[in-house]
Amino acid sequence: MGIELLGFQTTIASPVTLRGIGVHSGAEVEITFHPAEADAGIVFQRVLANGRLSEFKAVSPQVGNTDLCTVLGMSPATSIATIEHVMAAIYALGLDNLTIEVHGAEMPIMDGSSEPFIDAIEQVGVRALAVKRRYIRVIKPVRIESGASWSEFTPYDGMRFEVEIDFDCPLIGRQAWKGDMSPSVFKRELSRARTFGFMRDVERLWAAGYALGSSLENSVVISDDNTVVNIEGLRYTDEFVRHKTLDAVGDLSLAGAPFIGCYRSYRGGHKMNANALKALLSDPTAYEVVETATPRQRTRARDMVAVAVPGFAPWSA
Repeated sequence: MGIELLGFQTTIASPVTLRGIGVHSGAEVEITFHPAEADAGIVFQRVLANGRLSEFKAVSPQVGNTDLCTVLGMSPATSIATIEHVMAAIYALGLDNLTIEVHGAEMPIMDGSSEPFIDAIEQVGVRALAVKRRYIRVIKPVRIESGASWSEFTPYDGMRFEVEIDFDCPLIGRQAWKGDMSPSVFKRELSRARTFGFMRDVERLWAAGYALGSSLENSVVISDDNTVVNIEGLRYTDEFVRHKTLDAVGDLSLAGAPFIGCYRSYRGGHKMNANALKALLSDPTAYEVVETATPRQRTRARDMVAVAVPGFAPWSA
């Protein structure tokens, strides 16, 4: 049996604010989630120093840099960085419409996972809207490759992730996570997995202006002798691949609508996730737009029906 899917769009019941530091900038950041109307999508609004707003819809064409995180926008003066952990929480909980007000250049890193964002959303609750939710159903395989790395979408009766990593580090090595995605699965198996990095890379990143806010409070740090520096150790024995899966959930949310299918990757990352999504959306023969055929709030993937929606492209800017 496939997992249940939402039949109607959602938003949050009331605003909620979080504060923290940016993992790259090291600066204080404040974000507020605001409810939004149906078909608004997820919209980020950065409040600039002059009081003006820099606004980005959370969709694939708005993605800029993907080297160390996922960034919306091309100019550092107006862009919004490190959105993947926030977007993973939003996507996994089935939220379709939000305005995210941002005072800062990136999302707060919090503890390096998605759990604080999950907690904030659940604190205020999710509200159903009276408009059907549309999905992007994968109907043929789409694959991209880069060296030894690859990512692909394949048809599947549900929303599934199969992510494998392979690091030249005995502590990590080759790890894989596979599972059908749902709010309960994400919260239990992925939401607490933290970002990670190597001690040997710290000085290079600092010199380039990155990781200025990184610490043992928000990152798993691997020492030069391949041990975990953090006193509390790992939250999961395979926390590294679980975090990479969390990142993939956030990156693929930039389709602008949830997908029905299986996403598989080997030695992927933000760039591979972004490029695989672009490859899927650029091939109209690889997917169809579907929605529930019944008035139920929850439905099954197999009960979704294709709909003719001229010009429907939620991923457009």
